[in-house]
Amino acid sequence: MSHPYYTDDKEDKLITEEAVREGENIFLPKPARILQVQPMARTEKQFRLAFTDGTSIAHQPGQIVEASLFGFGEIPLGIASSPTREGYFDLVIRKAGRVSTALWNLNEGDTMYIRGPLGTGFPVEEFKGHNVLIVAGGIGLCPTRSMIEYIEDRREEFGRFVLFFGARSPKDQLFLDDLARWRDGSEWIEYHETVDQGSPDWKGNVGVITTLFAQTSISEDYRVIICGPPIMYKFVIKELQKLAVPDSHIYVDLERRMKCGVGKCGHCQINGLYVCTDGPVFNYARIKNLEEAF
Repeated sequence: MSHPYYTDDKEDKLITEEAVREGENIFLPKPARILQVQPMARTEKQFRLAFTDGTSIAHQPGQIVEASLFGFGEIPLGIASSPTREGYFDLVIRKAGRVSTALWNLNEGDTMYIRGPLGTGFPVEEFKGHNVLIVAGGIGLCPTRSMIEYIEDRREEFGRFVLFFGARSPKDQLFLDDLARWRDGSEWIEYHETVDQGSPDWKGNVGVITTLFAQTSISEDYRVIICGPPIMYKFVIKELQKLAVPDSHIYVDLERRMKCGVGKCGHCQINGLYVCTDGPVFNYARIKNLEEAF
């Protein structure tokens, strides 16, 4: 039966995904060696990993994994690197609960366990040939970085690329090396940033992320990705609607609601949709009337 808001048939979709993974146990994690640990902000670390059996994670930008440690449990995480960067994949872990703290305390050379990639990522093919705007708030920069790197590596396949990034304060900014590179004014990216609360050393914009729209020009032909705190979505979408960007050109990442990652536990269910399998990336036009989606 088709979902009233989403035209894809969920049951058929799950069957198709499982058929593609024929012979693979979607509940069985694979060991991944930690190649590098990079402290980022006060509670976040970047982990660079590779599967111990030498296989590739073979993901699409925007997909997730379930990261686990025996005796503690597992948590969903967005993949923070592009599939164009071969030989490794990046995850960012924020120390918050029991599982995330156990993973956060791992060191280079240790092993964590990974299920995935899972879910539906950004529709890369639909973005090709178009101007692109990514609006990332806080830790929302992590999954969108997989798309940012993809655009950088295949720059000729996209039009103008604009990135908005907002953080709570300068100390909460992530991927500081990337930010420094993006600020340099490279031709492949137009980067704008803001913080909610500045500091004596901060010379940039202070204010909510929607204040960045006044610093550049976005037209109705843009394809847009939004990922960040829940409160951010409706205000960014209002700005886009003022610019006549069609709802069908807007994609939102709702990965914050996931648990099992394969549509079995129902934890991320939103009125018949499963964020972990139907998403985490959704076309806004298809879910804008879905109760509890925002």
